[in-house]
Amino acid sequence: MASNAIASQGVKFYRWKSTAPTGWVAIAEITGVDGPSKTRETIEVTALDSVDGYREYISSLREGGSVSLSMNYTRDTYDIMNGDFESDEKQNYLIAIPDTDNTMMEFEGLVTEIPFTAAVGDKISANTTVKVSGKVYVFSGESDIPQSDSTPSAIENDADIL
Repeated sequence: MASNAIASQGVKFYRWKSTAPTGWVAIAEITGVDGPSKTRETIEVTALDSVDGYREYISSLREGGSVSLSMNYTRDTYDIMNGDFESDEKQNYLIAIPDTDNTMMEFEGLVTEIPFTAAVGDKISANTTVKVSGKVYVFSGESDIPQSDSTPSAIENDADIL
């Protein structure tokens, strides 16, 4: 059976900026995206009369997790992500996937880490971690470039949840 795998080349990461022509600004020089790494908490409800000798659990709160970005250092990219780090306000971010559906993952988050790394014989990097706040919304776009009039679309329209 043939694989339906999708190559990662072409994945893009965007940040919302209301003054930009489309509202979304692509963050340049990203070499890898890891996440969102969603998790779910559970509550143990095992009782003395639970059957089969196994612990029992019920669902509790979900967490959007984090998104880690591996990035080549450029001053522009560093300034954008460092500005988000210095801000106490959540920002809107979007991951665009180059599949046939133009899948988009949109979320609010806070930059929690932006380490600067320089080593002998290697490139300078400024890897960044964004802590997701709330849901991650997944939807299909009309193109690989997200379009919006004035507000991030999925969060406002309550799109499907990842």
